[in-house]
Amino acid sequence: MKITRVRARVVEWRGPTVPPQPHFCTSPTDLLGPAADSMASFRFHGWLVAEVVTDTGHVGLGNAALAPRLAKQVIDEYLAPLLIGREAWDVEFLWQLMYRTTLAWGRKGIGMAAISAVDIALWDLLGKATGQPVFRLLGGRTKPSIPVYASRLYSQDLDALAAEAAGYHAAGFRAMKLRFGWGPTDGAAGMQKNVDLVRTVRDAVGDETDIMADAYMGWTLDYARRMIPRLEPLRLRWLEEPVIPDDIHGYAELNAMGRIPIAGGEHECTLHGFRELLEARAVAYVQFDTNRVGGISQARKVAALAEAHSVPVVPHAGQMHNYHVVMSSLNAPMAEFFPRVDVEVGNELFWYIFDGEPEAVGGAIDLRDDVPGLGLRIREDALAGFTVIE
Repeated sequence: MKITRVRARVVEWRGPTVPPQPHFCTSPTDLLGPAADSMASFRFHGWLVAEVVTDTGHVGLGNAALAPRLAKQVIDEYLAPLLIGREAWDVEFLWQLMYRTTLAWGRKGIGMAAISAVDIALWDLLGKATGQPVFRLLGGRTKPSIPVYASRLYSQDLDALAAEAAGYHAAGFRAMKLRFGWGPTDGAAGMQKNVDLVRTVRDAVGDETDIMADAYMGWTLDYARRMIPRLEPLRLRWLEEPVIPDDIHGYAELNAMGRIPIAGGEHECTLHGFRELLEARAVAYVQFDTNRVGGISQARKVAALAEAHSVPVVPHAGQMHNYHVVMSSLNAPMAEFFPRVDVEVGNELFWYIFDGEPEAVGGAIDLRDDVPGLGLRIREDALAGFTVIE
């Protein structure tokens, strides 16, 4: 089964978006003050779709959401020439070939996002060629269905926040995540507002629902040290990305406090990066995203490494490339789920681009045994609402 074509397309949303209100979510640029766009680090309205075609007629589908125009350039100019004519079954060799060829400049960030998209497509291809869902190729079903947590709850008016949280609870979610809206430059008043956000959700959903909270790299170590005692009584399951991802010692210090478990890894790459996090005991939850960490080939290795350290895996974002990894790992107790909403920060775009993403029912999703590969299809007709860059 030889690879005959590697196709990368960028699709950019041209429809209406919901403008975020001030203090919508903390971010790494908040420390720079009003001169910086605090939303710029995570707001995006484009996606990369990768397809790997073989001489047998099978087509594998992958994707990446980080800097899609740059990821496309990496695929077109560097990765596709490496893969054309190669045996598609040699997925581990192909991953190593892409990784080692781009190692000098691509081992983290956009280079790895491009490799991830292609690797996901290769695994989808193998599933289609064997007539099996990808999770079966990774070890099979470890749970009847996947518990998921509702992931939205951006900072907003407290009454609206309470209503949104209560709505997820009524829909059967027994775990949900909110975002902090204030950081170090907002002082003690901002700290209290952050506490109010968490208390509002806790009061809305009760004590038998897990609540997680995300600082999205927007705090400093000093600020996190002072926030954690204020948040501890509200019983968070985890505090996510309190500091920038390269501050592994900061993560380790906060995790060692033992007051709120620390989660991270959304912006880490490959087995080597996660070895550093785990050896430092920096995180209580590993949160790689399969379309950032190096694809399924790396995600399964990181999941095994985390299991060896007794650290659960809960990947960043929902989406099928993560769900198949979660289904095949006993050490992955649940997954993230982005509700289907109007386009806001960009996390919602996959609902508009792909068919096949499972909807949550009663706070869980399931993967079908009779659908080969990842189970996704591109909504080619819906791409009329996007600018498509071939």
